[in-house]
Amino acid sequence: MADVEYVKNLQAARKILRASLEKSSAISSKLDEIGPRLEDIRRRLPTLEAAIKPFSMQKCSYFAIRDQINGAIGPAAAVLKVYDVVRELEESLLHESCADLAAYLSSMKMLEEALGFLADNCGLAIQWLEAIVEFREDTVFSSDQSLLNVKKSLRILHELHEIKERARLEGGPLNAAFNKLKTEFRSLLMENNVTTTTCATLLPLTMPVIQKLQAIAGRLDGDIRLEKCIVLYIEVRSLNAQRSLQALDLDYLEIQVTEFDDIQSIESHIDQWCKDLDYVVTDLIELEYKLCNDIFENNKSGAWKHCVARLAEEYRLIYFLQFGRNVTKMKKDPLKLLKLLDIFALMESLRSNFNRLFGGEACTDIRTLTRELVKAVVNGAYEIFQELPCQVEMQRRFSPPSDGGIPGLVSYITKYCDQLLGDDYRPLLAQVLKIRQSWNQDEYGDGFLSNHIIIIMKEVGVNLDAWSKAYEDVCLSYLFMMNNHCHFCQLKGTKLGDIMGDSWLDAHEQYRDNSAALYLRECWGKLLLLITRKDLDSIQESEKKQLKEFNEGFDERYKKQSNWVICDENLRQKVCQILVQAVVPAYRSYMQKYGVLVEQDASASKYVKHTTQSMENMITSMFQPKLVKKHCSTKNIRFGKLKNLVQNQFRVTLTAM
Repeated sequence: MADVEYVKNLQAARKILRASLEKSSAISSKLDEIGPRLEDIRRRLPTLEAAIKPFSMQKCSYFAIRDQINGAIGPAAAVLKVYDVVRELEESLLHESCADLAAYLSSMKMLEEALGFLADNCGLAIQWLEAIVEFREDTVFSSDQSLLNVKKSLRILHELHEIKERARLEGGPLNAAFNKLKTEFRSLLMENNVTTTTCATLLPLTMPVIQKLQAIAGRLDGDIRLEKCIVLYIEVRSLNAQRSLQALDLDYLEIQVTEFDDIQSIESHIDQWCKDLDYVVTDLIELEYKLCNDIFENNKSGAWKHCVARLAEEYRLIYFLQFGRNVTKMKKDPLKLLKLLDIFALMESLRSNFNRLFGGEACTDIRTLTRELVKAVVNGAYEIFQELPCQVEMQRRFSPPSDGGIPGLVSYITKYCDQLLGDDYRPLLAQVLKIRQSWNQDEYGDGFLSNHIIIIMKEVGVNLDAWSKAYEDVCLSYLFMMNNHCHFCQLKGTKLGDIMGDSWLDAHEQYRDNSAALYLRECWGKLLLLITRKDLDSIQESEKKQLKEFNEGFDERYKKQSNWVICDENLRQKVCQILVQAVVPAYRSYMQKYGVLVEQDASASKYVKHTTQSMENMITSMFQPKLVKKHCSTKNIRFGKLKNLVQNQFRVTLTAM
């Protein structure tokens, strides 16, 4: 098979060679015939060249610029067509209104595209024609009429090329169109710039209005008019801010710290401040932020964030933050701690809002004031809480209540600590303590808050010990301790009671009962001996004298102790019941045995002053609380120069620690 294929290839090659040889032979014959003719042309060529030289130079010059002419024809023709379109669009924009905003914006876009296309084609045509002029001016035909026409065309094209820029200048069609958009932007804002008449709530703009404003802002992006529109937007929306704030009484924002002695004088203002700031941020500024974002979200400059900063100023946000900062500068007292925790809670709840609303560079001042406020709140709350034991100890110098009741400090501090441990304040206080200690790079333990409360209550116990010793009347001292131990017993089931523990509560119950027993024994025991002696066999002068002493002693005790109080109603009833059971039956028994003999005496009125019923009525009317008095006013719980905490020896019988 291979040999057959090889033979076929050789045969084909032979045919090709034979055909080539035949063509070569034919060409050779033709060349032999043309040779004499070429020689004749060569001899006549110099004469012909001299004859046609002037004509050939002119024609060659046209051939040389033929490409430039052809290149200029296309752009020039396009310029003529586009210019007619530009004139039509200019007339339309100048005489039409923005009522149909979408159509108007479409016409503006078409005009800008047409102006751009016109400028581009003018530029191309100018390049080609300038090449023609440059070529022709270097030739002998520089004064040709055609060259003058080309130059005139160049001047026209240059003027058309500049029409795009002139359109944006004062008096230009695009400038007028942009001004119309700006006017429409303002009209849309003014027509929809309303608030409700019954409250400060802003009415949101409708979606069609927002879309129109958004379209105009997007069309003006990159134009200086956008900045003017933003200024206009701020001015118009500021009217909303003024109307909204008119419904709020914000005069308290102007208060200076020096105008008040303590936090109590502006407590109501602080509570109102919390409500107002929450409303201004979450409702008013939040709405403005969303509206700004909707209208200006597509703008490359991000200038809309400047709107939020300016409108925040109109809503007096800086004044709100400064008011909170002023509160942190006021004198320290326990109530201030609660108010600082209220402020901290508010700022925590608004933290995500602040981060989102005021994250831009234009809001730097707001962020700085916010950080300073939170820092001052944390530091102030931490310092007050830390100093509470010392401040309780400083109240020791005051006298105890003259009626043996519960000192204002005791009732206040127990209620205060229970409030700190409640669900509202404990999480906040724990967070504040944790933050503050983290700043000092101290480790915060879960038991820190509870342990500190226990220390405060220990100081209260030491104060009670000192106050009980200040009474000259030992009976009043026992009554005083009975009242206060009973007060602590009532903490069972409270947050403070849970912290102090069952053993502490049970011990106070025992000390309450012990104090009551000591009071009854020391104050009434000796008096009862006068009418309960077992050796009264006959009425003698000495017995009459003892009955008189009993009556005088009873009257004296009644008169004095009617000014004493037992604060707890159940304890008061129990003590009166014990007194009635101890005194009245003994008196009744005595009078049953000797009353008749005494009454027969001519001077009986000296000895018999009370019936058993009147005596019982007198006893049960004792220890009634009068109008509440602040024996140790909370205003005295003030933070001056701190004393070193004295290491006191706590009496177990009083503090139950």
